[in-house]
Amino acid sequence: MSLSTVASGVGVLELPCLRLLPISNTQIQFLTVEARKQPRRRRRELSFSSFPVLIHLNHRLRHGFSELNSSIDGSHGGEAGHSDSTEKGSVASFEDGKEVRSESSSGLGDSYVALFVRMLGLDNDPLDRDQAIEALWKYSLGGKKCVDAIMQFHGCLNLIVNLLKSESSSTCEAAAGLIRSIASVNLYRESVAESGAVEEITALLSQPSLATVVKEQSICALWNLTVDEEIREKVADYDILRLLISFLEDDDVNVKEAAGGVLANIALTRSTHKILVEVGVVPKLAKLLKGDNTDNKGSKLIRKEARNVLLELAKDEYYRILVIEEGVVPIPIIGADAYKSFRPDLYSWPSLPDGINIEQTAKAPSRFGASELLLGLHVDKNVDDVDEAKMKAIVGRTNQQFLARIGAIEFEKEINSEGPGKSQQLTLLPCVDGVARLVLILGLSDELAVARAAESIADASINEDMRVSFMEAGAVKPLVQLLANNNKEAVKLPVIRALKNLSLSRTVCQRIEAEGAVWFLINLLKQPEISPSVTEQILDILAHILDPSKEMESKFYGGPVNGSKTDSRKEVLDAAVFSRLLEIAKTASPNLLRNAISVIEFGTVVNPKMDTIISEDITTVLDVALRQKVLEEPENETEELEKHLLELEEAGLTISAASRLLTKLLDSESFRQTVDMTLYTELLRKILRSSLPLHYKDWVAACLVKLTTLSSPSQSLNNPISVEVTLYKTIPKLVEQMSFPSSPEAKEAAVLELNKIISEGVPQLTQALASHGGIEPLVKLLEERNEQCVEASLSVLYNLSMDSENHTAIIRAGAVPVLRRIVMSQRPQWEKALRLLRDLPV
Repeated sequence: MSLSTVASGVGVLELPCLRLLPISNTQIQFLTVEARKQPRRRRRELSFSSFPVLIHLNHRLRHGFSELNSSIDGSHGGEAGHSDSTEKGSVASFEDGKEVRSESSSGLGDSYVALFVRMLGLDNDPLDRDQAIEALWKYSLGGKKCVDAIMQFHGCLNLIVNLLKSESSSTCEAAAGLIRSIASVNLYRESVAESGAVEEITALLSQPSLATVVKEQSICALWNLTVDEEIREKVADYDILRLLISFLEDDDVNVKEAAGGVLANIALTRSTHKILVEVGVVPKLAKLLKGDNTDNKGSKLIRKEARNVLLELAKDEYYRILVIEEGVVPIPIIGADAYKSFRPDLYSWPSLPDGINIEQTAKAPSRFGASELLLGLHVDKNVDDVDEAKMKAIVGRTNQQFLARIGAIEFEKEINSEGPGKSQQLTLLPCVDGVARLVLILGLSDELAVARAAESIADASINEDMRVSFMEAGAVKPLVQLLANNNKEAVKLPVIRALKNLSLSRTVCQRIEAEGAVWFLINLLKQPEISPSVTEQILDILAHILDPSKEMESKFYGGPVNGSKTDSRKEVLDAAVFSRLLEIAKTASPNLLRNAISVIEFGTVVNPKMDTIISEDITTVLDVALRQKVLEEPENETEELEKHLLELEEAGLTISAASRLLTKLLDSESFRQTVDMTLYTELLRKILRSSLPLHYKDWVAACLVKLTTLSSPSQSLNNPISVEVTLYKTIPKLVEQMSFPSSPEAKEAAVLELNKIISEGVPQLTQALASHGGIEPLVKLLEERNEQCVEASLSVLYNLSMDSENHTAIIRAGAVPVLRRIVMSQRPQWEKALRLLRDLPV
């Protein structure tokens, strides 16, 4: 049987006897059923002699096929499958979703669907199967009724999927297109997935040289399939996602858009986010969204799908950081009405977005404003060079203010009119425009919009570049103004959080202080009714700004910082402030206690007399900070051990801050007369001997040394406190300095210091050096070319060899062959090496 006549619209069957026989629907169904029952036969064995010969019906049959083909051709113009889907997710669908076929032509065309399905059978000629699948694909584009007519034949789906293996590109395209149409109907989506279509499409897309039309139809089929949540998880496979990401760089824009649509559907399921991030979807989609490639700027759909994927991923806090790191910022959608209150500044002379005025070089204003307009062409030599961050801020401000002026910055259609999450909707913008948009929103009168913008600034301030970008764009000044002028907690809380995250940058800290934020924060801190969470965030900001460990002399006393003066801090940090800080610290969480101590310490730097903080309360705060329960031994359980390590880190920060403050307070004679120095000595000695991380013991050891100096002028190493400091702080620190990657000078300094300490002859010191793993790095230093370093290492190892228990560790560290090389080469230290070799049992 040949379908060439049928496909051409003649509508008759070519038989060996050359008789033209019209076939009714009943006869076609009979043939289909019989074909399933009988084994495969060649075409010449088929016989229709039992059917009546009705030549006079040929005209009607031919007419019916002509109507079928014309309806198919008309429906093909939509180029995608009609969908009745009501689920959340995008579907590759018709541009026009209407049925393009009339009832009469549909009914007449449906009568031949069985014939086309029958011709898909494996026992038919490949050419017939190719023609049949193409006809069925075109027919399916007529809509859901046409798909229903095809799917009423059981087993046809398996035959369609089997044709994806065809070597013909047109056949693969038609099979994938038909699967795409079927998958657009909710009722059949699960059946398509169970037929193995996903696996076959994956295998098809993996082929290196695949026609573009085949890729488009195959990916669109996956697009329709992933509307179903269960199928999304099946499609969210590493191999499939890797292919989809590669198609984002395809030359054909339709393939790109289809791949983006599949990824957008997959991202709707939260469980797939991890694998999406692992395969590298974030940088690819961020690049498309930013339009780094000029070829992508013309495709709105791919940017929309990229935005949808990244917005879904940004709902997770960790993945949001990854999105922002790629230069894309989440922006709240606040509605076009909110921007109506925007009033742009009328500049008589241009200024930078952060408020810094540019010096006016023209002696007289230009008649037509050309001097102002072309300012960038002749920047005066006295003006600092505009760096990249400032240039981006200028460009972003110009873009966003222009959009706001013409009313095109946001459209009402971007906000859904219904739904509880309307006020929480976000969009994504490239960093330059996103930062400028958030700063612009801060100046609007809509308090809800301002609060959401402040939250977005807090979320986006994840690194130094972003914090500096917000500062250059002028975010600090409106945030401080909101802190001063807005009394509503709904606005003040996100503003404080934004300032807290921005203050992590030392550069931004200076700008925050220059805008007068310290005074407003202190006033808020004095209010006893503020919540503990707000108190903690305020102290975080103050601790970042007033950090005594960040080169206080150069930072605060080298002259005014952006117009602020040193005396202003003395006025702010008065006795009432210290009293409030001490009150907070006595009943605070570890973080609050640590920050309160840090600000109090800053007060000791600003006011060397320290009369305002010398009281019984300060000793109470120090006692609370230094007595940490977490320093006790943990339980032998994994979960408890992990929790203990985290608590130990927090305790270390608090103890270090308290020890630093105590060291500063010991400079005051009145403080030394009011405190029990023996009590603090015992507390610090206990901390020094504890399992506290080594880098937190720096100030503990320094404070102990100062206490020893004040109580006993003797600085001999035999002093018990000096010995403990050397055992639990100095030696472990020097071993760490020798072990970890560092400069040769640092290693040399460490081994020379060790040699000096060990040469004192205190047995406890050599035991401590061996127990802290100092033997192996000492042996490695023997291979250095620095003769002084080698000599010091030999001296320390010789002292360690005096204890026979260390012999095994020295040999295991590989000292013997190294020592022999030193002796055989007669290096300057060969005599010491030989003496050490004689002491070892080799």
